[in-house]
Amino acid sequence: MKEPTLGNPQNTIAVLQKYQFRFQKKFGQNFLIDTRVLDKIIRAADITKEDMVLEIGPGIGTMTQYLACSAGKVVAVEIDRNLIPVLEDTLSGYENVRIINDDVLKVDIAGLVREDNGGRPIKVVANLPYYITTPIIMGLFESHVPLRSVTVMVQKEVAERMQAEPGKKDYGALSLAVQYYARPYVAANVPPNCFMPRPKVGSAVIRLERHETPPVRVADEGLLFRVIRASFGQRRKTLANGLKNSPELDFSKAEVESAIDALGKGASVRGETLTLEEFAMLANRLAEMKKIV
Repeated sequence: MKEPTLGNPQNTIAVLQKYQFRFQKKFGQNFLIDTRVLDKIIRAADITKEDMVLEIGPGIGTMTQYLACSAGKVVAVEIDRNLIPVLEDTLSGYENVRIINDDVLKVDIAGLVREDNGGRPIKVVANLPYYITTPIIMGLFESHVPLRSVTVMVQKEVAERMQAEPGKKDYGALSLAVQYYARPYVAANVPPNCFMPRPKVGSAVIRLERHETPPVRVADEGLLFRVIRASFGQRRKTLANGLKNSPELDFSKAEVESAIDALGKGASVRGETLTLEEFAMLANRLAEMKKIV
């Protein structure tokens, strides 16, 4: 197998010029041009020859080359059809890579895992477009695709939100959703000059190691996340007001106040102070009330 040839500005520019490629803003394309960052991503993802890796948005195939050298198999999903001939060229020496031209949000990833990996858990690695980071990550978790870990390059502030703790300014619905499914760990901060074109903000590599079982037990997972979203829908409101005013929930004022009272936090408690465990207790209490009714 060939050694990676991409990952520096000169070779990236040469490939872009060869194919007269034009960046498309709608796809949020920012290609990595720093081999040290690529090495950090591969290390953070802990890729071995036993692994099948799903790469989302391979671009011109820079990180794909590195993944192919470490993994048993790489399936790369690229939405931009203009990049397919580029990928067929840059990845021609890597027999363990399969390229799919599609929108990853429309791909049957569970079916892909069954077909390409016998249903065994995969690892996801990606340099994600900022505008679609959360839908992709939450889509992977919520659809219960067999996953070991997700190692992604995201906007730095998004990485900070994913690992934020109760009471911190970055703590919110995304923090709780990610931490319900996985253990987040920021492996590296990445400045704008590591990309072409340069983004306006800093980035970070975050590894999300999937929990074998969620850290809390809930009677209704959907209700838990509706309660969480309602709690952060209006940050300046109390938890009680957030839950009572949410169009996603159907509980009386008395039910909401009784469930919150059971937490022992006081009527004026705000959602941003509750832990995942406390949200689980709250959701379970509300679920019990619906059963009683």
